[in-house]
Amino acid sequence: MTPKPEWQNRKALKASLFKTTSMFLGILPVIVGVILLTGLLIELLPADQVAGWFGHNNFLDALTGAVAGSISAGHPVSSYLLGGELLAKGVSLVAVTAFIVSWVTVGSIQLPAEGVLLGWRFALLRNLLCFLSSILVAVLTVATLGLAS
Repeated sequence: MTPKPEWQNRKALKASLFKTTSMFLGILPVIVGVILLTGLLIELLPADQVAGWFGHNNFLDALTGAVAGSISAGHPVSSYLLGGELLAKGVSLVAVTAFIVSWVTVGSIQLPAEGVLLGWRFALLRNLLCFLSSILVAVLTVATLGLAS
């Protein structure tokens, strides 16, 4: 197989760069909106207020934790710090586990960007499965720790 002449490679590279740049500029407003919305929601949900939502029963705590984590998506490192604060305020382990798992895996704030980039059907299905899995993981984690102790 003979390599393409250099002028064809440059032409293909220019076309690729133009297409990539135009796609990025088209998605940029959505990405900026997601970042601003994430920052706003994190500021509106302080740990003291979130701690008051829990204390009912394991399933409701897991559901509430998953919903709260889904809405206030963020990075794993910050979720561990927030999870430690919630545990210190008396929130159950099942709620904190569901919160941490959904915080990292469910992206309701990032959903518009994910829907545009990867397709709405995929984005909605992935987020739904991650939400349900966060509840299941929380319940199974607490059950496993109960068996281990």
